[in-house]
Amino acid sequence: MQTILVFILVLSVLVFFHELGHFLFAKRAGILVREFAIGFGPKIFAKRYGETLYSIRILPLGGYVRMAGEDPEMVEIKTGTLIYAMKNEQDHLDHVYLYDPQTEKPLVVGRVIEIDMEKDCYIILQDEYGEETKYSLDRQAFIHYDPKNQVQIAPLDRQFGSKTVGQKAMAIFAGPLFNILLTIVLFIVLAFQIGIESKLVVDKVLTDTPAARAGIKNKDVITEINGEKATSQVLISEIQESKGNPVQIMIERNGQRHPLKIAPKMENNTYLIGVVPVQHYREPSIIEAISDGFKRTYNWSILILDSFVKLITGEVSVKSLAGPVQMGDMTGKIAKKGVDPLIQWTAVLSLNLAIFNLLPIPALDGSRLIFIGIEAIRGRPIHPNKENLVHLAGFALLMVLMLVVTYNDIMKVFFT
Repeated sequence: MQTILVFILVLSVLVFFHELGHFLFAKRAGILVREFAIGFGPKIFAKRYGETLYSIRILPLGGYVRMAGEDPEMVEIKTGTLIYAMKNEQDHLDHVYLYDPQTEKPLVVGRVIEIDMEKDCYIILQDEYGEETKYSLDRQAFIHYDPKNQVQIAPLDRQFGSKTVGQKAMAIFAGPLFNILLTIVLFIVLAFQIGIESKLVVDKVLTDTPAARAGIKNKDVITEINGEKATSQVLISEIQESKGNPVQIMIERNGQRHPLKIAPKMENNTYLIGVVPVQHYREPSIIEAISDGFKRTYNWSILILDSFVKLITGEVSVKSLAGPVQMGDMTGKIAKKGVDPLIQWTAVLSLNLAIFNLLPIPALDGSRLIFIGIEAIRGRPIHPNKENLVHLAGFALLMVLMLVVTYNDIMKVFFT
């Protein structure tokens, strides 16, 4: 139970920051945000503040920000419909009921002759005497379908599709961007918690490995890798990026520097040189902690991108992917090790979420950015129905992949 709760908490934090990015930049662009949701499925909690419904839903495996105009607007009132409406101080109709609200407040009652909720925002009603009157609709008017269901109208200039290419791109890109920023902040916090990497010391050299053959010994200090200051992350990333080609490693032994050229070898889909390094740490300054946060984010980004490339090229099997079950299990195990490992794990998960969402896969943010890019080039958007069809197909494929990954998770966690 503790593992489940920790995983839900970590995942909820990541989703919250992702959706917060979408939300803030959508609001900045003047887009009506209908809902800010954490999770999917039936609502556990829902509260409306201003224009937006904030909700927590039962399945904590994601979330969404629903912007007006992203999907076809379903606010519809047919001609001849009997409505009850309230006026505000500006003499505009701001609440329109499709049922009798049973209120003592004065109401405008009539049957709809004509209504425009997107462009000019007006409604023409016919009263019981057959007289027609034109009323202005408030631009933030609510349509009440029944006592429990209501929706705010969205004039065209409040809809996603009416915004500039730049505004739309930022509203979509801001989700992954906020996850990247969260990663940087968490790594900065981690730098203050554990210190920053000072020197990388070889704790053990494995026999019959490239490092052993090159002459590396226990207690050697690795100072540089391919001309870059040595840290554990730099060592890992440079070895993986080498693709088996020799890497330049500078070691220090008894005050003397020794340059070595070592070609990593592949084992279990990972390039290794055969050393077990121990990273030493020291207390950082504010500038050093911030710099360390950016460096760690960059190095982890390289590793994650390399993993995605290997997955696409077939160097890594789909079976190696971790889904919700395995990530939950790993989160619980890491949480038991302490706060610092959990901070790093959360930072890495946040970065994974950002990079994965930026991939050009239909239904993800990366795919939506591609459609916006095409719009910028051709001067007009692709027809919404065609774009929605692509995203729907992509979503179906993602669900199939999720089922496969979840099955692999269950087999790994419970049967190995």
